[in-house]
Amino acid sequence: MGAPTHRESSSDAIANREITLSIAEKKGCGTTGRSGRARCGSPAGRGDLPAETWQKVKNHPCYSEEAHHHYARMHVAVAPACNIQCNYCNRKYDCANESRPGVVSERLTPEQAVRKVMAVASKIPQMTVLGIAGPGDPLANPERTFKTFELVHKAAPDLKLCLSTNGLALPDHIDSIAKFNVDHVTITINMINPEIGAKIYPWIFYKHKRYTGIEAAKILTDRQLQGLEMLTGRGILCKINSVMIPGINDQHLIKVNKSVKQRGAFLHNIMPLISSPEHGTAFGLNGQRGPTARELKALQDSCEGDMHMMRHCRQCRADAVGLLGEDRRAEFTTERIEQMDVKYDAEGRKAYQAKVEEERAAKAAAECAVLTERADSFGGIKVLAAVATKGSGLINEHFGHAKEFQVYELSSGGVKFIGHRRVDLYCQGGYAEEGSLATIIHAISDCHVVFIARIGGCPRDALIKAGVEPVDQYAHEPIDKSTIAWFKAYLDRVNSGAIKHIEHGDAAIRRGTLNSAA
Repeated sequence: MGAPTHRESSSDAIANREITLSIAEKKGCGTTGRSGRARCGSPAGRGDLPAETWQKVKNHPCYSEEAHHHYARMHVAVAPACNIQCNYCNRKYDCANESRPGVVSERLTPEQAVRKVMAVASKIPQMTVLGIAGPGDPLANPERTFKTFELVHKAAPDLKLCLSTNGLALPDHIDSIAKFNVDHVTITINMINPEIGAKIYPWIFYKHKRYTGIEAAKILTDRQLQGLEMLTGRGILCKINSVMIPGINDQHLIKVNKSVKQRGAFLHNIMPLISSPEHGTAFGLNGQRGPTARELKALQDSCEGDMHMMRHCRQCRADAVGLLGEDRRAEFTTERIEQMDVKYDAEGRKAYQAKVEEERAAKAAAECAVLTERADSFGGIKVLAAVATKGSGLINEHFGHAKEFQVYELSSGGVKFIGHRRVDLYCQGGYAEEGSLATIIHAISDCHVVFIARIGGCPRDALIKAGVEPVDQYAHEPIDKSTIAWFKAYLDRVNSGAIKHIEHGDAAIRRGTLNSAA
């Protein structure tokens, strides 16, 4: 289906977009694994995906939630220019203290970028993905972007190549994307209704002309959807990023979800609006709020029936390095790289990653055995669990040192990641920041339990008082295995009458139950 002409009415264009496309029904990620839930790229889901697709996602930390515990990515900031303006974006250069899209500390030439890639890959054997995500739009800087991909592919052909784009110029570069072996493309699509888009995008620059308002949004959405169809038609995996903006596009994103699924998108990543005034964005300065964690989860849940949702996104900087949620870019500044003796060991990297895959397969088999053993007793009970982790799929972070908590849903379907909650540090240089404790507890108050490596007496008592059970007996153990073991014991307590199960979200009611059980 071609893109509608710019003289079509908004209603006609919207109607055209709702046409079901047969190409997409075969390519989107909505398959169900043996646990009864959608699986994308996890070891347990290997049999649910075509072999070619499995190879693309198995060690991609963005396309596989399970893989993000083990594999790293990096972004190189070679694309400074942008062809649209978003009300939630402020591209900042030489900014070391913010973690959000569009922010970088160094802009690189393609030649500098490939040297940085080789340095990172030589020091971080689990780094499997090289992405270009800005600080502007990669396809508004096509020469720099594709020169970087060309150089990286020649120097390190084992790396997966990705780009993230707003999609305005996407249809013009499909052949180049395929030519340079870019197998993963992320498109930010926040609307398919131009009237909503006009509230998000002040202007676009298209074919040497600036457009504003509904006309600009209409051109943008037409080009985005056309580019998505063209990519999936070439077998290129596509992830859709959408920014949830309460009161503007929050409910509309359900329609966006269905539309991109129809056009073959593999994953949909609905992210919360970042709108702190200090960031200097239009939304931040006019008081537009971001969604709460519960609002975000509710929207993600409502979309998951149509396609698989990415919930582990960290809204990375355009110069991010390391595991998702990890910041190692300071180790690889241009000045430091110039002093490094870079030795790229392709065979060593391959052996390291093979060992990771063996460990992942063993863990998946163990999880399946546990679920099979106790599936009959799980019933319909679901609980939320918060986990303090430094990565590697382990419970290995002190409560007071956690900058975020990963949240999982425990049920008969196993352990399902549903998101992360950023928090302020409780321990600040050897002393406790009591003011932050209340905000931390509020962030995870809908959880039944929090798993930590260690916790002090004061926060332990405060969590119990709030109805959240602190558990440190599984310190440095795997998240899946430990949470399932705790869940089995929790069900035994429920079945024996020792405690009463209360649905998550009712912390005030759980508080009394937990205190009485203690």
